[in-house]
Order: sequence, then structure tokens, then C-alpha cells
Amino acid sequence: MKDRVVLITGGARRIGAAIARRLHAAGADVLIHYRSSSADAIALTAELNGLRPRSAHSAACDLLDADAPESLIAGATARFGRLDVLINNASSFYETPVGTITAAQWDDLVGTNLKVPLFLSQAAAPALRRQRGSIINVVDIHGLRPLRRYPVYCAAKAGLAMLTRALARELGPEIRVNGIAPGPVLWPEQDMSDELRREIVGKTALKRHGSPGDIARTALFLTRDAPYITGQIIAVDGGRGI
Repeated sequence: MKDRVVLITGGARRIGAAIARRLHAAGADVLIHYRSSSADAIALTAELNGLRPRSAHSAACDLLDADAPESLIAGATARFGRLDVLINNASSFYETPVGTITAAQWDDLVGTNLKVPLFLSQAAAPALRRQRGSIINVVDIHGLRPLRRYPVYCAAKAGLAMLTRALARELGPEIRVNGIAPGPVLWPEQDMSDELRREIVGKTALKRHGSPGDIARTALFLTRDAPYITGQIIAVDGGRGI
């Protein structure tokens, strides 16, 4: 990964931060996008630059702003001179039970989980094409198998799964496009009972939850070690989807 440049949306915390650390450790320079997690982004950037000077940078923007995709990609290429990998990780996640769904919730959930990855990929395509780069979309097991009380989120992630395959056709042969569908690797920040957590883990074939590191290792594999893989979505879910 030496000399490669990776842009990670929502890269300041949780899964995004784990991916940033893993790819940086493999030699990549990283641009960490964030919306409101400024303290986390600044701390992570400092941590990575402490390991290798001038190898990390952070950039704040609301990806739902109309000009955000173009400006974020332009900033990445201006900062590092190239772009090799785009990881669409930023996501909104919350309940929308039928009967309570609002237009604003639809715009937010579909916007962050489907619209933004499309327009970021479109904006990044010229730079990625020059490097024969790749795109990784962080999908979700619940884009493949629905979760009760989350119909809008599930529909958006299902759309992202199809977008991953469609972009692989559209952007090949120069750009590879793949997805990662995490299962129970990190509990949501909303309250979740211990009983529900046990129930979810009990439905996995491995009978345990994973970690953000499992997703990060898969991202490294798809980025560095899988030159003949495109249009695929790898479920990292402990067998939850079986």
C-alpha cells in the first residue's frame, strides 16, 4: 500500500477509524472525512502522523451538501496528488417504524447510505481511473436481509448493494468496486438490551460477535490482495446470513 492514497468517509470513529489504522499500517496515506466528530478526527490524524509524518489528513463536510462530493475529492487529490481508493463508510442508522416515517428521515437515510456513495464514486472516478484504483462500499447484512423497524435504512443499504454491482460494470476495467456487509461486529450507539444482543449473536454460525478489525482486514484484502475481484459483496458476519 506504500504511496497509495485512501479516502475514508466517516473515518474518525468506529469501523471507519479501524479501516484507517489498518490501511495506514500497511503503508497507505489516508484522508479521514468526518462531519461532526472533530475531536476524534484530529486525534486519529495526529496518531497516524506520529507514526509516519504527513501521511494523514482530515477533512470536515456534510456529504449531503450538493457540492460536497466534488469538493471532497478535489481536496483529496490536491492534498496528496492522487487518489487510489475510496471507501464509502459514512452512514446514518436509526429506527423508522412504518407509520412514523418522515420525508426528512427518508432523505437522510437514503442520502447518506445510497446517494452520497453514488456521487462520491462519480466524482472520484477520473482520479481512480488514472491509478487503476478501487472503491469499497460498506453495505450491511441488513441490506441483504431486513431488520424489523428499520425499513428505510434496509432499503437504502439494499440499494447500495446493487449500486456496488452496477458500478463494477460501469467503471471496469480500470476501477474495481466491491462491498463489505458487516454483521454484529459493533453494537449501535443507541440503547440495545443485553437480551437482544444475545439473540443476535445466537443467530450467527460462530456464536460470537466480531470486531471492527474484521472489517478492516477485509478492506485491506480487497484493496491490496484482490486484483481480480470486482462486483462482489463479502459478508463479514460470523455466518449470520446463512
